[in-house]
Amino acid sequence: MAISTIRADGSRQSTFDAGLLVLRLVLGILILLHGLSKLPPPPAFVAGLLAKSDLPTVLAYGVYLGEIVAPVLLIIGVWTRLAALVVVANMVVALILVHTKDLFHLGPQGGYALELQAMYLFTALAIALLGAGRFSVGGRIGPMN
Repeated sequence: MAISTIRADGSRQSTFDAGLLVLRLVLGILILLHGLSKLPPPPAFVAGLLAKSDLPTVLAYGVYLGEIVAPVLLIIGVWTRLAALVVVANMVVALILVHTKDLFHLGPQGGYALELQAMYLFTALAIALLGAGRFSVGGRIGPMN
């Protein structure tokens, strides 16, 4: 079996699909670990942040959608674009609630202070734009892939 096949337009579809698989797995696993660390319910830290922002604390349960359900969907490759958009929304909320003061700062080593959050956000955005690829349960043309 060839690692990649060259299509008529010159692209290497298999390596592209493998790249999407790597992105999905890395993002899904790393975000999932954040979600699992917030178990068991309720996520008190998130509820406290919401209360401080005068938002309903019941919204704290949404962290499980963005950090457990969506990452599992990313890992297996079902409803991938939707799951990636949920992660994007989750990261935007996290940036607003927790990291607003660091948006325009550098970290102690000289890198962007929010480089991890930015990497999660923009990797999820890339997956939302590109889809799951062939190496997924939903396949290249599956639901929301």
